[in-house]
Amino acid sequence: MLRRVLLAASHSGGVRRLVETAPYTRNVVKRFVAGESVTDALTVTERLISDGLLITFDHLGEETVETAQAETITGRYEELLTRLAANGTGTRAEVSVKLTALGQLLDDGEKIALENARRICAAARDAGTTVTLDMEDHTTVDSTLRVLNELREEYPTTGAVIQAYLRRAEEYCVALADEGSRVRLCKGAYRAPASVAFTSRDEIDKSYVRCMKVLMGGRGYPMLATHDPRLIEIGGSLAGLHGREPGSFEYQMLYGIRPNEQLRLARQGAQVRVYVPYGEEWYGYLMRRLAERPANLGFFLRSLATRS
Repeated sequence: MLRRVLLAASHSGGVRRLVETAPYTRNVVKRFVAGESVTDALTVTERLISDGLLITFDHLGEETVETAQAETITGRYEELLTRLAANGTGTRAEVSVKLTALGQLLDDGEKIALENARRICAAARDAGTTVTLDMEDHTTVDSTLRVLNELREEYPTTGAVIQAYLRRAEEYCVALADEGSRVRLCKGAYRAPASVAFTSRDEIDKSYVRCMKVLMGGRGYPMLATHDPRLIEIGGSLAGLHGREPGSFEYQMLYGIRPNEQLRLARQGAQVRVYVPYGEEWYGYLMRRLAERPANLGFFLRSLATRS
């Protein structure tokens, strides 16, 4: 119930204004968001990279309603990737892209998003790095997978994301677990009807494990996006079962959540990538993070209630 309320709040203008104008919101947001500018994001990631962690950047923004807005966001990604090329961190950092931010929901949106994504992929290749297409609302899944297939013809390392809460998640994993395929597996943080998505935590966790088994037993490069200690342990066991070396898969975690666990895994020799969001459009991202873990909501509310 709490998760549904928070996800509904992510689309509420009234709640958004309340949160954005609360006097200490910005201090809380800093825990989960690296800043509003490219420079902010790069400053934060210098420390993370020095700690042995990998990075994927997300320029916040989604559900673009104007072509010019999609163009602006595409340009922001190109700027970031140019900076990565200049500082030589492309081998340690990639980018994650939401197609709705690139125009997917506009008239002829799939074509617009594909062309903008091509520009970002070209800039990523020049920087010596890769792009992963984030998965969003369930209504965009088929379109996102079509764009992925188009991009992989020219940029074969383009990564995909599969959300375990979707009932077809295991089917998607089977289709994507090929040689050279990069697949991030996450639980899912969007609302969806029970007809297309599992609704209980137990069902979602079981789906996640089934998907992990497919990906870890496949020929691709699994990216296990979870903070759940049980799923991390199962992922490690599956890696051993299938004879996977540490460099053949990675764990992914969100910036600001379980940072000590990120360091622990990295120091044990695992590859750990931190999902680093930045930008001005942080509200929807924050509300989904709160919906995922009640502990995050408690931290947020305590921070709003105190002046220290």
